[in-house]
Amino acid sequence: MNSANTATRDIGILIFEGFQLLDAAGPITVFEMPVRGLNPPPYRLTVYSLPGGPVKSSSGISMHSESLPAGLTLGTLIVSGGEGTRTAMRDGAMMSAIRDLSVRTRRTTSVCSGAFLLAAAGLLDGRKATTHWRRCPDMTRHFPAVQLDADRIFVRDGKFWTSAGISAGIDLALALVEEDLGEDVARHSAREMVVHQRRQGGQSQFSVMQDVKLASGRFDTLIAWIQANLGCELKVEQMAEQAKMSPRNFARVFRAETGTTPARLVEKLRLEAARERVEMTGISLQEIAQQTGFGDAERMRVSFMRAYGQPPMVLRRQRRG
Repeated sequence: MNSANTATRDIGILIFEGFQLLDAAGPITVFEMPVRGLNPPPYRLTVYSLPGGPVKSSSGISMHSESLPAGLTLGTLIVSGGEGTRTAMRDGAMMSAIRDLSVRTRRTTSVCSGAFLLAAAGLLDGRKATTHWRRCPDMTRHFPAVQLDADRIFVRDGKFWTSAGISAGIDLALALVEEDLGEDVARHSAREMVVHQRRQGGQSQFSVMQDVKLASGRFDTLIAWIQANLGCELKVEQMAEQAKMSPRNFARVFRAETGTTPARLVEKLRLEAARERVEMTGISLQEIAQQTGFGDAERMRVSFMRAYGQPPMVLRRQRRG
């Protein structure tokens, strides 16, 4: 590997007081995997902070860092997230450092709420980005110029990559390794880390059932029935009958219990079931649309575009590599 290529593979992880430990350690571990057994090593990893020295994470555990040198050039900058971003984004020196580094960096990336630091530095204006789902309302309020995609594992817009919460930094780093060294190396790294499935960037941050608040378990049986009957029409009246409630009372109580409407839940469950079949099977799109209640492939395609920004066949091809 020549010196120019080596320079593009220098990875700098930027941390600050109150950073999330896994936001830094997860990507570091991913980039460590291809280094093992390869000579010369494809990556050189350095943890940086503005002052250098030990930096305390939100867990209380400290990580050693080098002070940021003037004129540093990196292949990839990774900005960690964590509770400390709330203070760091108001630090003028930090914002200036991130802006200057980004100019001399081939790729500028963030993990979790590290996207707030990129946004505060003005680097995400007019760009697509994501962050931890819990911080998305804050991102929209503070940085309306960012085209936030709240339901993605990671998002790429040119040289800027942002990822969702905490463990999604591992998915982001694996995607970066794949871009640099190919799919086989990325897959090997995932196996070494016992990451059983590398999630694609367009995958949802969480499943529908993780998104639904079922504190009392009152509608567990009904939801199981819905999942078993996605190919049916599933009107509110039918669901109310299954729940042994009047339609009006059912709609009110269901939303109070789950945080969503019956129709919206059905739509999400259909999308999730359809996407799983699209990505994991070779069943025709028309048949999948009928199985999951979309009726026809075109209606399913429109729903996929609205929810995922991509049609079913593109997701199928991506899944197959």
